Amino acid sequence: MTIATVRGVAINHEIVGTRGPAMALTPGGRNPLGHVRSMAERMAAAGYRVLIHDRRNCGASDVAFDPGQSEYDGSADDLHALLAHYDMLPAVIGGASSGARLSLALALRHPAAVRALLLWRVTGGRFAVDRLVEKYYDEYIRAAGQGGMAAVAATEHFAEVIRNRPSNRERLLAIDPRDFVAVMQAWRAHFVASADWPLIGVSERDLGAIRAPALIIPGDDLTHGEETGRNAARLMPGCELQVMTAGTRNIEMADLAEWDAREHAMAAVFDDFLARRLALRRVG
Repeated sequence: MTIATVRGVAINHEIVGTRGPAMALTPGGRNPLGHVRSMAERMAAAGYRVLIHDRRNCGASDVAFDPGQSEYDGSADDLHALLAHYDMLPAVIGGASSGARLSLALALRHPAAVRALLLWRVTGGRFAVDRLVEKYYDEYIRAAGQGGMAAVAATEHFAEVIRNRPSNRERLLAIDPRDFVAVMQAWRAHFVASADWPLIGVSERDLGAIRAPALIIPGDDLTHGEETGRNAARLMPGCELQVMTAGTRNIEMADLAEWDAREHAMAAVFDDFLARRLALRRVG
């Protein structure tokens, strides 16, 4: 476990690879960094130095709730600071699902820091918002209202975060439940407000403002629909689309093992894209 304190928050992270162009990859959901380690290892083998991390409130990083920022803006600023800490800017930024949302937020907030974007299984639309808002916010709002921060600490996600970093229990219990609910509600409102946007948290205008070369690999389920990825790619100048599935299936979310099986092919697509668009190629 490697910890760096950025913006007042202890962030667990790893750097995979020892040389080559800088890259940062972020997993989907609120999953820990292990969910993207395999892809990081593939990209490191292709000649990149890849940073992976647990976002705040995830994995073995600190719990911390900033009422002044949306969840993804805060996480984007954390990643930017972490990359700066290691002199890894500008970098190729990528991620799946919520990791793609973070990547896009970073590109919008810190455009000079992003050499290119690698985005897969992007999320958008009312189905995705309605499904994810319960998972990300409503569960914890209810828990805090019914049983205070002890109940929040007992939820599956935060219990895991406490197991990974035991000091998080004290941090959680020290929060006034009313303050916690206020942050969750503010984050929820930002999330829900984008239900009719091309991607969650990213408007059509935002997508049109991104100038970094980008590659989108759409998902194939109702939460990460193929048309969502196709539409986002159309709206981003200089974005390439690579479809690797047979269309959107009538399921809420694909088995992630299916996407794990595509990693070798995806890594090759990423490497080829970066070689063509940025003249980045493996080293040594």
